[in-house]
Amino acid sequence: MDLAARPPNGFLSSLSESDFELIRPHLLTAELVQDAVLVEVGEILKHAYLPHKGVISIVVKLGKGENVQIAMVGRDSIFGAFTALGDSTPMNAAVVLVPGVASTIELELLRAAAEQSATLRAALVRHGLAVYIQIQQTAGCNASHSVESRLARCLLQMRDLSCSDKLFLRQESMARMIGARRNSVSLVAHTLQQANFIHYSRGHIEITNLDGLTRTSCECYATVKMRYTRLIGPGPCAA
Repeated sequence: MDLAARPPNGFLSSLSESDFELIRPHLLTAELVQDAVLVEVGEILKHAYLPHKGVISIVVKLGKGENVQIAMVGRDSIFGAFTALGDSTPMNAAVVLVPGVASTIELELLRAAAEQSATLRAALVRHGLAVYIQIQQTAGCNASHSVESRLARCLLQMRDLSCSDKLFLRQESMARMIGARRNSVSLVAHTLQQANFIHYSRGHIEITNLDGLTRTSCECYATVKMRYTRLIGPGPCAA
């Protein structure tokens, strides 16, 4: 199959013809509905998700009910890469942050395909490591950087993953993204709007000054982007 005929997902487009053919017959298409829970902590993950459009949020659930995002997966990658290579019970939950569409494949079928191809296994490892890098960097970021710089980082990452300057995010989603309270998010979003970096109204966010927002972000945005590029390339949304 021609690359142009493949679903618009970075993981799928990176595969060789032979590796893609191992999974092509098993690919289905599913809608990603905003706030839909794809898997809870302790549940068996039955499908991997390869977004064409939309963003999946990987979330840690804490004892007092707080939910904190630790990574995002968009059309550049795959959710379920490491799970396909090992334990089917993920340690974190996954929620649809930005609605869209994804290819899906049963994990057992993806695992069987990976057992037939060392290059497919290597691709899953690279994409799994890319998500793990996000998790590591997010832990340090949430512990050390300001709410303002963390929100700027997350908005820039979402822009890269969704290929758009226009985003829709509820306050509770933004709070989960940066591990902060909703009132803090509201104040910081207002500050970014006053600086003319974004326009924010009733959950609708438009990035109006990319350079300004990039300067406001902590170094974690550039660090993750650089390491991502080394592992899996610049992604389908790269300019």
